[in-house]
Amino acid sequence: MANDEVQAPVNTGRRRFLTATTAVVGAVGAGFAAVPFIKSWNPSARAKLAGAPVTADISALQEGQRLILEWRGQPIWIVKRSKAVLDALPTLDGHLRDPKSENADQQPEYVRQANPELRSLKPEISVLVGLCTHLGCSPEMAAEIKPEPYDPDWKGGYFCPCHKSRFDMAGRVFQGVPAPTNLVVPPHHYVDDGTIVIGVDPSNGTGA
Repeated sequence: MANDEVQAPVNTGRRRFLTATTAVVGAVGAGFAAVPFIKSWNPSARAKLAGAPVTADISALQEGQRLILEWRGQPIWIVKRSKAVLDALPTLDGHLRDPKSENADQQPEYVRQANPELRSLKPEISVLVGLCTHLGCSPEMAAEIKPEPYDPDWKGGYFCPCHKSRFDMAGRVFQGVPAPTNLVVPPHHYVDDGTIVIGVDPSNGTGA
């Protein structure tokens, strides 16, 4: 699969994501406050559907917060992970279906090579297509490390209430759930420390 083409099994009738605005920031837990405003620059709706890149300023993103963009009609989640979450990710390998990201269709090769467990170019920044790989629902983010009804040893991640699929904070799917594969990582690169471009590989952009 080419790096500039990201496809996931999507059932548009089951999508439950909120993209009424071009950028939405979600706070995770009572300990996090939403960023007042995260600036993003987006092309027209027609251009986005055609696959035009989307650029966003993530310099104000705080730990545990998520910026939601739209690219090719899909929600893109950009999350800043805490050190505690990053430390927990390697401990989950035995519970996951594809812990080393060996399914080449789920992320660009340069992302897998950077770190197959983190699935990101920058350790603290996760970039995912926010659609469950089962039927295209939009999972809920539960980024705090605390017991949850669906997992008393929860280390943070994403839970799809529709059919109970679970993913960790790198988008890696747990064993024994309906979702067959990890969440998709879209092509992306960084122009600088605070600016990300979704839809363009590092080799075709101006940063890494």
